[in-house]
Amino acid sequence: MQTTASSAEFTLPDRHHIDRRSPARLVFSLALHRWYGILMLLGGSLGNAALAGTVPLLIGRAFNAVIARPSQLDVLRQLALLIGLYQLIRVVLQFVRNFGAEWIAQGIERDLRDELYSNLLGKSMTFHSLQSVGDIMARATNDVREVNFLFSPGFNMVIGSLSFLVMPLIMAPRYHPALIATPLAFTVLYFFAVRYYLGQLVPVTEDVRATFGKLNSHLSEALDGIETVKGSAQENNEVERFRGFARDNRDASVRQGDAEARFLPMLLFGIATAAGLLHAMLLYRQGLLDVGQVVGYFGLLMLLDFPTFTSLWAYTQISLGMASARRILELINQETDLDQNKAGFSGPMRGKIEFREVNFAYPDSDEGTLCDMNFTIQPGQTVAVVGQTGSGKTSLIRLINRTYDTRTGSVRVDDVDVRDWNLEALRRGISIIEQDVFLFSRSIADNIAFGKPGASREEIEAAARAAQAHEFILSFKEGYETVIGERGVTLSGGQRQRLALARAFLTDPSILILDDSTSAIDSATEDGIQRAIFAAARGRTTLLITHRLSQIRWADVIIVLRQGKIAAIGHHEELLQRSEAYRRIFRE
Repeated sequence: MQTTASSAEFTLPDRHHIDRRSPARLVFSLALHRWYGILMLLGGSLGNAALAGTVPLLIGRAFNAVIARPSQLDVLRQLALLIGLYQLIRVVLQFVRNFGAEWIAQGIERDLRDELYSNLLGKSMTFHSLQSVGDIMARATNDVREVNFLFSPGFNMVIGSLSFLVMPLIMAPRYHPALIATPLAFTVLYFFAVRYYLGQLVPVTEDVRATFGKLNSHLSEALDGIETVKGSAQENNEVERFRGFARDNRDASVRQGDAEARFLPMLLFGIATAAGLLHAMLLYRQGLLDVGQVVGYFGLLMLLDFPTFTSLWAYTQISLGMASARRILELINQETDLDQNKAGFSGPMRGKIEFREVNFAYPDSDEGTLCDMNFTIQPGQTVAVVGQTGSGKTSLIRLINRTYDTRTGSVRVDDVDVRDWNLEALRRGISIIEQDVFLFSRSIADNIAFGKPGASREEIEAAARAAQAHEFILSFKEGYETVIGERGVTLSGGQRQRLALARAFLTDPSILILDDSTSAIDSATEDGIQRAIFAAARGRTTLLITHRLSQIRWADVIIVLRQGKIAAIGHHEELLQRSEAYRRIFRE
């Protein structure tokens, strides 16, 4: 089976072997892993339809037995027992069919969710910077669920209904060859009608899924920025915007309902039953059929009721599922800029950093963010990177661990281009603490040990003490087992940053980068944090992005950035003497 390969920062072994060439191939490549479920589905459907087609024949014989003179009671009893037995077997076969379909559907959902989650983790920051989190969440949750429904009940009902279409074609000629005309005409017209119906339905269901994604995206954005919404008293405006997205989704759903209301097989079924009964009655008048055969034939025509009524919503479900699969595949196949380079260099990291003629710009920006960056940081040095807001400080550090790649030039760690490093090995040797600290909705211990999941409690507590976090952690009732809210909203800014420091200390990186990470720490804690950072800096390369003079002064080297370029490099005292850009930082 062919699959389209794409680069990724992170990949798991290809356990699911999905086919990424089209939504249909995606779904059925996942379904084929559960071939035994497919056999259960097909066997249950065909067996159930065969018995359903036999029952009208038995009922016709029962009618003949009733009107016979004298009534054939023994035959009636036998037929009644046989019909009852067939119906019991049908119940078992329906269970087998439904179980097989549900088994496949749940497996598809699990595998697809697994594949999508792994794929999203492997996408680069360029990809995630340009994507709406709400839309991704809609695809990863609701769309994946719709693919489940595509198979069960959607595909399950379609297979079942198609087998019911076949039975009248097989059984009708047993009464009279001419009686195949009505079910044959219905079947041909049914497929034309369904094709037309799907042609009308597919674009509408795609619109339903797309508008739901936009609705979810706005909801996620509003909740993520709830503090800004409330702080600006914009609740009413946000509600109006949400109503607009909800209205679009409603309108798309109404158009879907309008397409469903025009489902022609309903009309075809009514015409077929009337025409078929009329045809059978004419043959009866000619003496070519008896009463039981007319009744049995009409019972066969009534089997067409199942494909007619179930296909109304089954094909809708399939169309929604395929639209969702298309949205998921679009996300999976979207190219990412970085790859994990499994065969790359993965030796011990000493901590030397070198920028050679580096130029960088963000994907959605025409202007360069960093220009002509040239400098070398020796292993073990502490380097302060300073500059006014927007000078490119954060962009610079994001090139070191390949959050982004340079546009031209090269960033080298230990004389190896970062693009030639094994990405996992590179990032394990680098720890970055940013100003906007992200903490997970887990225990404090789990958050500290995030970069080192197997860490012992003693190691976790030692890292917390080094980050001046141990005392405030013990002030909580559950201590290190206290579960903090998402993003650490139950903690103060200083507490969050101390936990981030503890997380970095625990991983013992070769390169430690602090991106204004002490900005939210109060003055009473700052001295302890400064000592912790100073101790952590020993023996490892440390980059400090800060405006705090107390941190800048003890750096071995200071790099001054201005408008994306290096304005000066040197020590504190000499820069005060010869760099106007450096002096301006402290005046402002």
